[in-house]
Amino acid sequence: MRSLCLYLYISASVITFLVYLVDKSAARNRRWRIPERTLHVLGVAGGWPGALIAQRMLRHKSSKRSFQLIFWITVVVNCCGLAWLLSPSGSKLLHILP
Repeated sequence: MRSLCLYLYISASVITFLVYLVDKSAARNRRWRIPERTLHVLGVAGGWPGALIAQRMLRHKSSKRSFQLIFWITVVVNCCGLAWLLSPSGSKLLHILP
């Protein structure tokens, strides 16, 4: 289970990093942007490490306070969900799912 979580986080992080990269390019070239809601959904789905790396490396969405507030809330929500899934009660739920 734990190795599956690791692979899911790595995959989600790579995808999220790439989405931030596309959005940064769109911002520079004044093209259609990826909605912030999409960026937050990717983060809460486990891509927040990739989002954090993208924010630092690309300097994208790192200074917008309203975005950062919601971003860190999604990180906390994701971490709480992961902690619950790795707990005994969360593990029971995972074992009964097909």
